[in-house]
Parts: sequence; C-alpha cells; structure tokens
Amino acid sequence: MSAEEVAKAFVQHFYQAFDSGVDALGGLFNEQSMLTFEGQQVQGSPAIIQKLKSVGQVKHSVKTTDIQPSSNPNAIVIFVTGAVQIGGDNPLHFCEFFHLVSTSPGQYYVHNDVFRLNYGL
Repeated sequence: MSAEEVAKAFVQHFYQAFDSGVDALGGLFNEQSMLTFEGQQVQGSPAIIQKLKSVGQVKHSVKTTDIQPSSNPNAIVIFVTGAVQIGGDNPLHFCEFFHLVSTSPGQYYVHNDVFRLNYGL
C-alpha cells in the first residue's frame, strides 16, 4: 500500500473507532506513543485511551486529510481538519496531526498525535 492509501485507511478507521468506542483505539498506540490534547501531554497507550475517554461521547466529521512521507522512510505524517460534536453539542472545528511509524510491512502505530479545537477563527 502507498503512504496515501495507508493514511486514508487509518483516518477512516481512527475516527469510526473513536466515535463508536475509544477502547478500540488501544491497539493503535504503544508505550512510546504521545498524545498532546489541547496542550496536555500524555504518553503510553493506557494514558492516551484514558484521556480520550475523558472527552466523552463524540462524533467526528472529517473535512480534509493531508498526507506526507516522513524523513524516516517507514513513517507517514497526516494532518486532519474537520468538525467534532462532543456530547451532542454544536460541532466545533478541530485539527489533528498524526505521525505513524511502521513496525513491520503494513503495520503502523501512532507515535505522535496532536489535537486542537479551533475556536473563533
């Protein structure tokens, strides 16, 4: 699969899993993974899943996905924009950056995940 195919499949899977139950995301992270969520950093799969659960029920609508190869030939960077409803409230704009790193052919984990809500743009 090309970097673009991997990234598109990842984005679709990530947001579907997040919206239906955060626990399904556990396998995408490992102990090296780091999430920065609205400026708060957490590291390791259990801490990341706990942080994502604390957000509550969400529904994402992806608007754009930009994909680039990383300086490491076994990694991909992805930038996503869209809207997210939290707890059924009005949608808010968000942006999210992912750095995927390959562990073996066709297998990736999220090494970095940076999430921000976009207020008052």
